[in-house]
Amino acid sequence: MTNTLLQDWDTPYGVAPFANISDDDFAPALEAALSVHNAEIAEIAGNAAAPSFANTVEALEAAGSGLDKVLSVFFTVAGADSNPAREDLQRAFSPKLAAHFAEISGNKALFNRVAAVWDTRKDADLSDEQERVLMLAHRGFVRSGAALTGSDESRMKEIKGRLAVLGTQFTQNLLADERSWFMELAADDVAGLPDFVVASARAAGEEKGVGGPVVTLSRSLIVPFLQFSPRRDLREKAFLAWEARGANGGETDNRNIAAEILKLREERAKLLGYADFAAYKLETEMAKTPEAVRDLLMAVWEPAKTQAIADSDVLTKMMHADGVNGDLAPWDWRYYAEKRRAAEHDLDEAALKPYFQLDRMIDAAFACATRLFGLKFAPLDIPLYHADCRAWDVTRDGKHVAVFIGDYFARGSKRSGAWCSAMRAQSKFPKVQTPVVINVCNFAKSDPALLSYDDARTLFHEFGHGLHQMLSNVTYESVSGTSVARDFVELPSQLFEHWLEVPEVLNEFATHAETGAAMSPEMLNKVLGAANFDMGFQTVEYVASALVDLAFHEGTATSDPMVKQASVLAELGMPDAIRMRHATPQFAHVFAGDGYSSGYYSYMWSEVMDADAFEAFEEASGAFDTERAGALEQHILSTGGSRDAAELYVAFRGRLPGVEALLKGRGLAA
Repeated sequence: MTNTLLQDWDTPYGVAPFANISDDDFAPALEAALSVHNAEIAEIAGNAAAPSFANTVEALEAAGSGLDKVLSVFFTVAGADSNPAREDLQRAFSPKLAAHFAEISGNKALFNRVAAVWDTRKDADLSDEQERVLMLAHRGFVRSGAALTGSDESRMKEIKGRLAVLGTQFTQNLLADERSWFMELAADDVAGLPDFVVASARAAGEEKGVGGPVVTLSRSLIVPFLQFSPRRDLREKAFLAWEARGANGGETDNRNIAAEILKLREERAKLLGYADFAAYKLETEMAKTPEAVRDLLMAVWEPAKTQAIADSDVLTKMMHADGVNGDLAPWDWRYYAEKRRAAEHDLDEAALKPYFQLDRMIDAAFACATRLFGLKFAPLDIPLYHADCRAWDVTRDGKHVAVFIGDYFARGSKRSGAWCSAMRAQSKFPKVQTPVVINVCNFAKSDPALLSYDDARTLFHEFGHGLHQMLSNVTYESVSGTSVARDFVELPSQLFEHWLEVPEVLNEFATHAETGAAMSPEMLNKVLGAANFDMGFQTVEYVASALVDLAFHEGTATSDPMVKQASVLAELGMPDAIRMRHATPQFAHVFAGDGYSSGYYSYMWSEVMDADAFEAFEEASGAFDTERAGALEQHILSTGGSRDAAELYVAFRGRLPGVEALLKGRGLAA
């Protein structure tokens, strides 16, 4: 019987034929793909010809395409539509893949060939992109431990394998805790909740097989419940369950896993000659040093904390006026902040939400991409991995550019959060391939599907990542799309969020689900006027998480991350009624893999740039200025990682930004 994952796919634009792929296909396909990749690597490493860019670096670029194909399908479904079989496979695959890539990065013959090409690069007549690809390949080998020998080399392989296992375990524990907990709501318990929250709770109850509404630990459901439920006892119960994810004791507890990960990361960095993991990790980012990261975060922390404390006093008085004595608690903040927003901005989310229909917000994102970059989106009827998914053919001037897939609704089989990935990245070598890009979100499912303003911003954010992938125009896949410095990757996504706030976009697309009417000018002004509402809270919960992440990876690794977390927050003077956006046991950005480890700050580093970059449009003719859009595509969206990030930003803007635009944008400027 043929294994679809190992065949050429005769499908529209080569999209994976999900309907023909079963879970039983993954393990044999992985084994076969690993075998082929090993043979490809052996051929490159054993080549008798003198090392050259073509027979070494380009050969590495071309190798592994079959493995990429298998893994792109597997990790898509494992993250967005998991099941016990896929979770078992993930646990089996993670150490196997870690060992495979550790073997490649530790291959001395291969490293020596790359090093030889690096040493003779000045005589090789390379293009700028080729020089960049060579530099990244050489640096990647060095940083992965290719120069290590003996026991250090063996230990590095052990560390990488163990970290892969622990990252998978951390993710699955978190998913298990989120999937297993829910709170049933009786008829009296839904009193006071807006219809859209009740509808979402009923839909969640159906998914859980319960006869009535439930609150789950999906952010898209628990946050509006905390905003609107007048039942303080239920808010407390739900919040404490949300906060306890990954810290409930037993098999799904992540605290010891986090401690072991931190110890192993420190050891890995020291094997490579770095003082600590933060120094190792930040060396390749725009920030370069932990000191630069801390300077940025603290420049934002103090004004944000001052604002949050002032807001806390106002909310406490509101709570006392309700007859609730004592201190404002974390499960009170969102409830009283929502009441305050309704009072001060005359803005009721229950009245606002019908204007943010999912389909209309998708249309809005597409329309902005059409006006800015000339892209057009036509529905594509192809089999996908879940009935909730949908696809579009992306074209420009009648020519196919990409396939875009959207998977928008929360479900128990999907990990929390929102993300963008390329199931196939753009490249021109060894053959031209157009990207297949997917946005995954966790919006509450209802009919019609309605978003909060924050949900709509998430949709625009992930679509900004998608544009970075779809508009990529480089030769080599290793520098394609979002293959950039971690603290630069959030620039396109956060920048695109600004178009949601453009009045003409809201006028056209924020239309009422029942009447079809556009927002009144009064409501539009209220929406835009409230854009920075509660920004002290939002900034404090984020910056606290970023500072804890940085502290985890500086100096000697802590043996008790929860004690370290508490120490950092105490030193910062964290307001009592605010918690970190991601506490340690559920901090998947940092512990599910190395992606954002010592790098959670990068959202704010990118925000410094995105605030400044949008000012460039405003300084020109406005949000849809064609010259600025062209420059954005030319210097940032199309170039991927083919040039240094700071160099790309300066090419677009003429200079590097300061923190002033960010503070102004968040309403935190003095």
